[in-house]
Amino acid sequence: MSAATAGLPAPENTPAEAPGVAGIGVRRALYVDNPIYAEAAYGPNHPLAIARTQSVRELCRINGWLPAHASCVSEPADPRDLSRFHSRDYIRALRAADEAGRASRAVRERYAVGTMENPVFRGVFRRAASTVGGSITAARLALDGRVVYHPAGGTHHGRPDRASGFCYFNDPVFAIATLLDAGIGHVLYADLDAHHGDGVEDAWRDDPRVALFSIHEAARWPHTGPIESAERERICNVPVPRGCNDTEYAYVLDELLEPLVERTKPEAVVITCGADALHGDPLSTMALSNVALWQAVERIAAYADSVVVLGGGGYNPWTVARCWSGLWARLSGQPIADTLPAAAVHVLGELESDLVDEDERDPAWLDTITDEPRTGAIRPEIETLVQQCRGQQPGQGARIVQPAINGDRTHP
Repeated sequence: MSAATAGLPAPENTPAEAPGVAGIGVRRALYVDNPIYAEAAYGPNHPLAIARTQSVRELCRINGWLPAHASCVSEPADPRDLSRFHSRDYIRALRAADEAGRASRAVRERYAVGTMENPVFRGVFRRAASTVGGSITAARLALDGRVVYHPAGGTHHGRPDRASGFCYFNDPVFAIATLLDAGIGHVLYADLDAHHGDGVEDAWRDDPRVALFSIHEAARWPHTGPIESAERERICNVPVPRGCNDTEYAYVLDELLEPLVERTKPEAVVITCGADALHGDPLSTMALSNVALWQAVERIAAYADSVVVLGGGGYNPWTVARCWSGLWARLSGQPIADTLPAAAVHVLGELESDLVDEDERDPAWLDTITDEPRTGAIRPEIETLVQQCRGQQPGQGARIVQPAINGDRTHP
C-alpha cells in the first residue's frame, strides 16, 4: 500500500515523483532529518552530549552521498499524535519543564525528567517530538516501497508515562503504528542496539501483528530481554555475552532471525541500529565491526518492501559517525572509498569525547569509514545461547489482545 492510497501525504519538500537514490534492490532510499539535531542537547557530562547525527549528515554531504532529492526534513509530532502512546499528563509535564528550564522534584520523581539520566535542556520537548515526527514520516514514506533512514530515531526505552534511558518519547513505537495504521498486516521490529529495547517490546508484545527480534548484550541496562521473556513464536530475545564478534553475530542471525521471519512473514520492517554494539563503545563490551552491522541491516531490509531504519544508542562519536554515515551509503547504493576527503578527515578529527581516552582511540577512526572485520571463533556459550533461544520458541499461536497504541488521538 502506498502513502497516497493510505491517505498519508509525503512532506512538501519530498515530492512523490522525486527520483531518490537507488538503495537495497531497486528501491529508492530517503534520508529523514531535522535542523534541531544540530543544536546542543543534554547538557554537560552526559553520554549523549556528543556530535552524532550532525556529524553523520556532514560526512554524507562531504562524500557526495546525500543529493537534495534524497533528503527530507520532517516536522515534530504534535501532542495529538504523541498521546496515542504517551500519557497526556506526561506530555504536559515534559513541555512545561522545557518551558521553565527545570523540573520540580515532583516531576523528577513522577516522570524521570530533570534527572542526570534524562536532563532538561533547552528545546528538549521539540527535539523529542521531532524524533517521533521523523519516524512517523519515515514510515509513511516507506509505504511506497522505499528504504527510509532516520538516524536520529531509535529512542527505544521511552515509556508511556515517563522518560527512560536518555529517551523522552519512543519513536520506534510510532513507526510501527504508522505502518499498521496504513494496512500493513505484519511488521518485524529488529533491534540491534547493545541495550534491549524494553519500551518497544512492552508496547507490542501482545499484538500478533508485530514480530520482535532483539540481539543485545547480556547483563546490561535495562536488564530486560532475557531468553525467558520470549515465550511467543513471534518474540526472540538474544542476550549475547561480552565480546560478541562478527562471526558470532552472523551465526545468531542465521540460526534465530531467519526462522522468525519464516514464521511471521513480515510485510514491513523497522530496524533500530544502535552503534553501541561496535567495538570501542564506552557503554557496552560488544565487539562488532561496522561492516557486521551494515550487513545485518541490509539482510533484514531484504525481508520486506517497506523498510524504516533508525539510529539508537552509540556513545563513541567516531564509531557512531563512521557507522551511520557508512550505513546510509550502503542503503543508498553508493561506494565507500578507502581514502576520505580532507574535509571528512577534518570532521572526524574535530570530534571529542570524555568517555573515550586518547590512548583508546583507534587511528583508523580518524581517516576511514569502514572497519576491518572483527571475525573469530563461535564460542560454546554462543552455541548454547542459540539452543536455549530455540527451546523458548515452541511455535504456538499468539494470544490476541488489544494493541498498546491507542487509536484515540485526543489532544492533551
